[in-house]
Amino acid sequence: MQDMQFSTTELGKIQIADEVIQIIAGLAASEVPGVAGMSGSFAGGLTESLLRRKNLGKGVNVEFGEDEKTCKVGLSVALEFGTNIPGTCLTVQENVKQAIESMTGLSVTVVDIHVVAVVFPTDKPKEIAEVSAERKIRG
Repeated sequence: MQDMQFSTTELGKIQIADEVIQIIAGLAASEVPGVAGMSGSFAGGLTESLLRRKNLGKGVNVEFGEDEKTCKVGLSVALEFGTNIPGTCLTVQENVKQAIESMTGLSVTVVDIHVVAVVFPTDKPKEIAEVSAERKIRG
């Protein structure tokens, strides 16, 4: 993806990288109760495990409009079991739109949500136990 040229003034250009918008959207979505996490591609997960860094833009796709003042956002999310899916997704859409617009000045025209998984309560302790065991091995 390309950086979006937001504006040019007498002092110079302002550009916003699509990764910045991905991070804003990912964090805004993760703040919503019922969202267990974001789901990205296999390559993104592999990169995250190899570099030992959390990819905050995982599961987020951004497309800029032709006028470069608008964007469309797509999110792949995992929700907690028992969560009202339509209600939670609506809240995610509103939260993501508000966060991007207030932080960047862009107009968000679309926020598509793709629910890719449901996380059961027993899944989380297993993940936490695996991380703890891995840390003990590494010392």
